[in-house]
Amino acid sequence: MPHPPLPSTQSAVFAVEAMAARHGREVRAVHDIGRDQTFAGLVGDGGGELDAIPHEALLELGGRPALTVRLFAHEDAVVCVEGIDFDVPRDSVPAFLHAVWSSLVQVRTRTFPPSTTLVVTVPGEDAYREHIGVHDLTPWLAGLIR
Repeated sequence: MPHPPLPSTQSAVFAVEAMAARHGREVRAVHDIGRDQTFAGLVGDGGGELDAIPHEALLELGGRPALTVRLFAHEDAVVCVEGIDFDVPRDSVPAFLHAVWSSLVQVRTRTFPPSTTLVVTVPGEDAYREHIGVHDLTPWLAGLIR
């Protein structure tokens, strides 16, 4: 199930704000605009051509679990769930947040070899998986252990 394209950072910010409003969450946004303030400004394209002004945003979402979204200028995003970072394509960020808020999240543990993994299942996509360290297990994450 393809997600609607989010061609710019601003369109992704609007989509995240709409999803947060749908779930009754507050959003605090910090914008970094321009080559002197963004990561994209540190890496040139080498061609010397004039391109769009880079725009990045950090969104902090209220409520439990603790969520932040870092949107980069080049279709990349990092969603942090209770301190665990996921690399998510920008177009998939609203669906990823919806999955988290709709309880499509679980923590899987394995005895041998010992491991703990946070799994976010986004309908129509592969599940996103990230390792959880022993000291990274918060009370919210511990409540999801299966």
